[in-house]
Amino acid sequence: MSKIPVPVDVKSLLQNRNAMQAEELTQLKRSLSSDQVSQTRIELDALIRESEAAGTPVGQITRAGVGAHLLGQHKIADRLLSQVTNDAVGLYVHGLVLMSLERFKDAEAKFAAAGKAGFDSIECALKKAGAIRLQNRLDDAEQTLRTTGTEGARRAEYSYQMGAILSDRGDTYGAIEYFERAVDMDPHHTQALFRLASENALHGNDNEAVRYYEQCLSKPPYHIGALINLGLLYEDRGNYPAAAFCFRRVLSFEPDHERARMYMKDIEATQEMFFDDDMARNEARLSQLLSRPVTDFELSVRSRNCLAGMNIMTLGDLTRVTETDLLGGKNFGETSLVEIRDLMAQHGLRVGQNLAPSKPKDVAPAASWSGGVGVGLGFLQTPDLSPQEQAMLAKSTSELNLSVRARKCMARLGITTLGELVQRTPDELLATKNFGVTSLNEIRQQLAENSLKLRND
Repeated sequence: MSKIPVPVDVKSLLQNRNAMQAEELTQLKRSLSSDQVSQTRIELDALIRESEAAGTPVGQITRAGVGAHLLGQHKIADRLLSQVTNDAVGLYVHGLVLMSLERFKDAEAKFAAAGKAGFDSIECALKKAGAIRLQNRLDDAEQTLRTTGTEGARRAEYSYQMGAILSDRGDTYGAIEYFERAVDMDPHHTQALFRLASENALHGNDNEAVRYYEQCLSKPPYHIGALINLGLLYEDRGNYPAAAFCFRRVLSFEPDHERARMYMKDIEATQEMFFDDDMARNEARLSQLLSRPVTDFELSVRSRNCLAGMNIMTLGDLTRVTETDLLGGKNFGETSLVEIRDLMAQHGLRVGQNLAPSKPKDVAPAASWSGGVGVGLGFLQTPDLSPQEQAMLAKSTSELNLSVRARKCMARLGITTLGELVQRTPDELLATKNFGVTSLNEIRQQLAENSLKLRND
């Protein structure tokens, strides 16, 4: 029979002036994921305000800083915890805050100090390994993990950090195995859940991605990236209220979060859209017309046989081939081409009108490199490009810091490298499902950081 959690006396816990204990940190986390969440947030907000006063005891400053961290207010937490020098819990949580602020070198030192001050030495070593890894010192990070021995290997954080190292080395499947092991050990390991969610979203497993993101957000501290990505997945499904909730939650933590504000505008614009009945009927008629067999129309025997030989069975098939393709068919000449042109014109169509954008083999249609060099999809064989430019264009789009929505657009269009991406026009990207101006600007910004731009930009 499972035990019912004992309610935490939040007020007494926060007003304690002594050094904060690890058990108190656990209690505070529990109160933020229980029925006490509203009361706890009120008490934490009050304590954070009070901690600004001169002469506040270090114990209360530590509690205020820890509370700010758990509420996702990392800059406030950093300011408060910077005043803490000997409190083991404060030093450890400050390390977590610095990780969130991407100050990895400072975080490494803070975890080391927390371990020396008496916080769980194994946990500090595991977190320190993560800070080292994020400085791209993968071998040093692995060595730090190994120093924790058998005790460290029994912990979920060990499996997460080892998975992250494997991921950085390009071993995706090995990384996923370790992330899953971490979640088996700790079903609420936020970072392991986030990585599993991201991998599933990247491979189109949206249901699994949503499940992992929701599990990731089931307990504080709340992962901002998880809220953003879950909101985008909800939006892709048309669940706009749930998406808006995620983005509003981000803005409650970081009111100036640019991406969350832009995505909220997208949601508001989407909810104001209306359904055009006339457009829908026209699209249905066009679809029906394109599906009609060419045998329904009066064509010469030669034209019919030629089309059958090229496996062209409907009017829609004719919109997806070029006139050159037709003339390349056996016994298909100018007379048959004129006949086909007339047939298509009678129905407001033309040969090749729905042809997918071709991939130029030799000459690029426009300059995509900001330096003015024309880049075609065959850029690796283009003598005009330097080895550095060729290497840049060969980079995978997965190396760009793109949102779930933008990555899905890349997947739908079959774009895997920067060289393929810069061949696309803004209009081509905007024509993709659930791809809006926000995502377009996101891609433009990422390309600009690599001195690239979209075709026709």
